[in-house]
Amino acid sequence: MSLPQPSLSNDLRLGIFLILGLLMAATRSHHFAVVPDASWAVFFVAGFYFSAAGAEKTATPGGLSGRAASLLAFALLMALAVLTDFFVIRSQGIDFWSHYCVSPAYWFLVPSYAALWFGGAWLRARSRGLRVRDLGLLAASAVVAASACYLVSNGSFYWISASVPARSFGGWIENLGDWYLPFVQTTLMYIGIAAALHVATVVAAKALVGAAASRAVR
Repeated sequence: MSLPQPSLSNDLRLGIFLILGLLMAATRSHHFAVVPDASWAVFFVAGFYFSAAGAEKTATPGGLSGRAASLLAFALLMALAVLTDFFVIRSQGIDFWSHYCVSPAYWFLVPSYAALWFGGAWLRARSRGLRVRDLGLLAASAVVAASACYLVSNGSFYWISASVPARSFGGWIENLGDWYLPFVQTTLMYIGIAAALHVATVVAAKALVGAAASRAVR
């Protein structure tokens, strides 16, 4: 099936952004709860919809260019992630800067999430519709982006954080293996759900447009 990627109105883009932000804020408190953390998938999906490749097809309010709008969207989601962490940690009665997860390595979340964002942007720039090729590109970009995010976030925490008292290359490799699949599987699950919703929406929109065109001809 070959369907062109639809252009998104500003209202629709805002709606998608709000849904992604709410999803991240609602799930970020626990990595592997009943409803696991969707943060990684949120940045990948946001990269697909709000990258310069996607934004350049849509007029943005205030005269923002596609690249400027993309940077703003990334910055807002990044700020939301930090604010969510701050309020979750403070709600536990713990000082934010004293928490186990907060160290100089914490700020490596920026390049970690940027890897996910660029994965979605890379997919957007190369996606031509709903074809087998696009499914392969989705799988490849999601796995590579999630793996890069994991490598940067896990590696920075292991080698920089004071929470790891004794470091060794062998210990890092073991730690990488312990957590790689849970993090990547969760991310791929959410991305798969987002892709299914995207396909269903595109197909439904095409069907509605076709039905309206048929009525107009009669």
